[in-house]
Amino acid sequence: MNIDRAMFAFAGTMVLLSAVLTYFVSPLWLLLTAFVGLNLLQSAFTGFCPAALVFRKLGFQAGCAFK
Repeated sequence: MNIDRAMFAFAGTMVLLSAVLTYFVSPLWLLLTAFVGLNLLQSAFTGFCPAALVFRKLGFQAGCAFK
């Protein structure tokens, strides 16, 4: 698995987790969904994502988006 796929998997997991927490705990968990969405949007334009740095340090191979 490369960094790109790991990022998609991580973002999807965080959005689903946020949806579950919103339903069962508090609507304030929608802020996590907004944060993930904004981070994906800014990384599309800048190519920088803090989680990609973490995945790189964990030994994931570079992909097309995050090198």
